[in-house]
Amino acid sequence: MKKDVSENEKAIWILKNQGPKSLKEIAVELGITTEGARFQLMKLSGEGLVKSESISRGRGRPQQIWSLTEKGHSRFPDMHGHLTVKLIQTIRESLGENALDKVIASAGEDNIKKYSGQMQEAKDLEEKIRILARIREEEGYMAHYEKTDEGYLLLENHCPICEAAKACQNFCSTELRTFQTVLGDEAVVKRVDHILAGARRCAYLIKT
Repeated sequence: MKKDVSENEKAIWILKNQGPKSLKEIAVELGITTEGARFQLMKLSGEGLVKSESISRGRGRPQQIWSLTEKGHSRFPDMHGHLTVKLIQTIRESLGENALDKVIASAGEDNIKKYSGQMQEAKDLEEKIRILARIREEEGYMAHYEKTDEGYLLLENHCPICEAAKACQNFCSTELRTFQTVLGDEAVVKRVDHILAGARRCAYLIKT
């Protein structure tokens, strides 16, 4: 969580980064009492930023699980989304789909150069993934990686180009190819969660 996040925004950051949580779990993350957490969540709910629903988690009574609303997700920046969508529409209508594909491919090549340049000194695949996660975090994707029994998970809790990706999903396929290229032949990269498919985040499984 960013250190400069205000108290009443911390719950939003937790839900964005970690997904839906119970009141008790949010209270623990915030380091406050459940009543204090409830007060914050009710305030955010009144602003239309969070919502709760009753969900069963195994045995026992259903729990109230809190998550972000669409308005809550919109608190995180999209990189000039409306302008980008307009430019996509203009290129598509004026120059055609092939021209749009070339523009996106060119942007992908720029990213490959940028990412590869910062990975030159990486000693192994994990270090490459660590560098990639750091770069994506700096670019606004709220990214980090985790080591799992299957390999590595690159997790992106936010998509700052989501509106553009909705208008042209070639952005997403280009992004996947970019990751595969910069991580090299030793890695196999597969997208296992996708925001545009309804997931709360994008996730990439990276295996050797």
